Amino acid sequence: MIEFVRPTLRDIPAMQRLVAKEVEEGVILRRSDDEVATNIRSYHLARVDGRLAGYGALHIHSPRMAEIRSLIVAPEYRGKHLGEGLVASALEEARQLAVEEVLVLTYLPEFFRKLGFEEIAKESIPEQKIWTDCIKCIHFPNCHETSLVYRIDGSD
Repeated sequence: MIEFVRPTLRDIPAMQRLVAKEVEEGVILRRSDDEVATNIRSYHLARVDGRLAGYGALHIHSPRMAEIRSLIVAPEYRGKHLGEGLVASALEEARQLAVEEVLVLTYLPEFFRKLGFEEIAKESIPEQKIWTDCIKCIHFPNCHETSLVYRIDGSD
């Protein structure tokens, strides 16, 4: 059984284990246990038969823009639409909060394009994103991620 749920602080060790390989490879930005704890309310988990199978976060940047970040699905669950479910959960929360745009930086742009995201120029990314997150990345300043946005304007 697949469930999309909100995490508790007890989920942090399993979340860190799940993302460890991608963090080591520089695909996902490293977040300390304290940073995950501070932002625990922004995370959405996917559980399969009670086991953590994936997660992602909806991080608010401004009154009009949020970002889906740290999206991960365990290798054994990829291709089973868990990533789509996690994105849908984040987009629903964004709608409830009246966010206008949801940003994503990704090495898998086709996945997000299929979900209605459109590519944007990296120059349009808010400066606070660059100086709080991107600067910590092992690839900074030579980022090879694609930036995309989902616009929530009532016509989606």
